[in-house]
Amino acid sequence: METPDAQEARAAPDWDPAQYARYADHRTRPLRDLLARVPDPPPGRADAPRVADLGCGPGAPTALLAERWPAAHITGYDSSPAMLARAAAYAGPTAGGGTLGFVHADLADWRPVQPHDVLFSNAALQWWPGHPEALPAYVDALVPGGTLAFQVPGNFDAPSHVLLHELRNTPRWRDRLGAPARTDAVLQPAAYAAALAPLGCDVDAWETTYVQILHGEDAVLEWTKGTALRPVLGRLADDPQAYDAFLAEYAAALRAAYPPTPHGTLFPFRRVFVVAVRR
Repeated sequence: METPDAQEARAAPDWDPAQYARYADHRTRPLRDLLARVPDPPPGRADAPRVADLGCGPGAPTALLAERWPAAHITGYDSSPAMLARAAAYAGPTAGGGTLGFVHADLADWRPVQPHDVLFSNAALQWWPGHPEALPAYVDALVPGGTLAFQVPGNFDAPSHVLLHELRNTPRWRDRLGAPARTDAVLQPAAYAAALAPLGCDVDAWETTYVQILHGEDAVLEWTKGTALRPVLGRLADDPQAYDAFLAEYAAALRAAYPPTPHGTLFPFRRVFVVAVRR
């Protein structure tokens, strides 16, 4: 049976690649930090390395994987038609004789059907509360020496999310927007390590808080429009007056929590990282 979180995610409007890319440098930095800790695929394999990018988004992040492993066969998977349409521009042969392609897939249903050298995911698994239960299947799909690497936001206790949940649960909005989605889908680094180590993996798990400096009016609101606000905006899309009223209330709360400075708005953002190498 589909969970309320999954139902809400499916009801949300499709991703807006332009809105998501508005803070592309900030969103890409954790990917680069994760990628720097991923070892190269095991040497000596007869086949070219096979890499999957789960929740590939607009393609540019997946292209960084092709720069790292130009001889690999890399496939990006995403459930958003808009993101995949943007990603198509990056598809094709890669500089080292590999390939880069993109396929529509829902991470809640996707499972590897052939051995992989790297399973990679950047800021996607948090949308699927059941992802910890899929870790054994991911590890089973790795070749010996292969790597499962992912990072997920760990800022669900931050004002940006707490205020959103509180506003959704006020009398004015509760019936219209429903109960807020769960905020416990992301585990602590130690919990991911505890889940993966018994599966025969060497695990490197850590967290980083980036103090991001965002520019522009209502910068934190604009950030959340690209991610956490999507389900809310989808439920209000047919009522422009309610849509504007909710955004005005949320924007005012965010301005109080993250006051702008002459140098920009400081927006601390915690991320959880995991790199698990199958022995």
